[in-house]
Amino acid sequence: MAKVKIAIIGGGSFAWTPTIVRDIVITAALDGSTICLEDINPQALKLTARAARRCIRQAKAHFKVVTTESQEEALRGADYVILTISTGGLEAMRQDLEIPYKFGIYQPVGDTVGPGGLSRALRNIPVVVGIARDMERLCPDAWLLNYTNPMTTLSRAVTKATRVKTIGLCHELYGTIRTIRRWLNLPRGVRIEARVGGINHLPWILNLSVDGKDGLAMLHDYVKVHGTGASAVKLELFRVYGALPAAGDRHVCEWFPYFLTRESNWGARFGVKLTTIEERYGWFASAQKQVKKLAAGDEPFDLTPSQEAASRLIAGLATGTYTVDVMNLPNQGQLPDLPRDAVVETMGAVGPTGAQGFAGGAMPRGVVAHLQKLVTMQEMVVDAALTGDPKLALAALLLDPLVTEYASAEKMLDELLRATKQYLPQF
Repeated sequence: MAKVKIAIIGGGSFAWTPTIVRDIVITAALDGSTICLEDINPQALKLTARAARRCIRQAKAHFKVVTTESQEEALRGADYVILTISTGGLEAMRQDLEIPYKFGIYQPVGDTVGPGGLSRALRNIPVVVGIARDMERLCPDAWLLNYTNPMTTLSRAVTKATRVKTIGLCHELYGTIRTIRRWLNLPRGVRIEARVGGINHLPWILNLSVDGKDGLAMLHDYVKVHGTGASAVKLELFRVYGALPAAGDRHVCEWFPYFLTRESNWGARFGVKLTTIEERYGWFASAQKQVKKLAAGDEPFDLTPSQEAASRLIAGLATGTYTVDVMNLPNQGQLPDLPRDAVVETMGAVGPTGAQGFAGGAMPRGVVAHLQKLVTMQEMVVDAALTGDPKLALAALLLDPLVTEYASAEKMLDELLRATKQYLPQF
């Protein structure tokens, strides 16, 4: 059993904190640890802390929950830092979506790629690097587990600008595996193993084993019989490349401009829906309502573990137990076709020696060509955010797959920078 300090920066998150805390609390190897919730919103923090303490009592566990509005206090002496922040919140994200929309760019999500992904990266990267630099001073041996988007550029900025040990976490692969189970009508207990390679929100399943059988061949047979139908974006790309994108279609289509065109009704033909800020406010209100119920004891916690990896990886690192999961880590040879040190998403393991990514395997040439361009673009985004160089930001934007008109790109970037300037001191 390992007693550690786990700091959650953004601990007032109604979407993330209840799930992350529940997973930690039901992890026996971490019993007796301290969970420190930090947030700039004291009201949200009180609510998530009350819910966390309810969860501990329900699970009959022995964790200590402390709260703080001080980042320094949260980080001091931490062993693990979990990041769930969103600089500027939903109102800043409104600009990410609505300004590009005025220029004819439609983004189903807008938090990773597209002009919205760039804008979000430019305001999040300095904040996240600042947190990492505080970690170097206050908890230099701690691990940073990042859930904040855009995952790849934030994790790369931390590994490029600091010495902090960083793992990016995302659940999209597991959603895809659940979809594969449904497509193939697999009974519970059938074992699926995937070899994955790519970047966050665009990992590709390069090899798939279904109880020892060739799962990709089974998927090819499925498409022959059923067509692409629902999840058409993933399956159309699979039909062309022979590898399956392992993220939701609303993320995947943003990397490929031909799915979001006037002719496709901006993705509707492929089953993709554009998410508005009003819908996101609705999700926020629903999550807040749920946390209030949990905090008041009006509804019990479901003590079934989620597929979020943070608790498993912390337990593996803290106890030196070999633990396998999907991770975003610097490329040290996992994907030899992509630049070294670029943050890539593959399966990997933690244990006594830290974290190590697994080899992803051979990637189709078309996938490699696409990823090489995207990784180059992401590296430019990181450098633009770290230096405050608007010309570099524009050059990165012109590489973006959703930006297809030169004349409006600079105007759009200028408007995004002006609309979110309070979060962009480097510019």
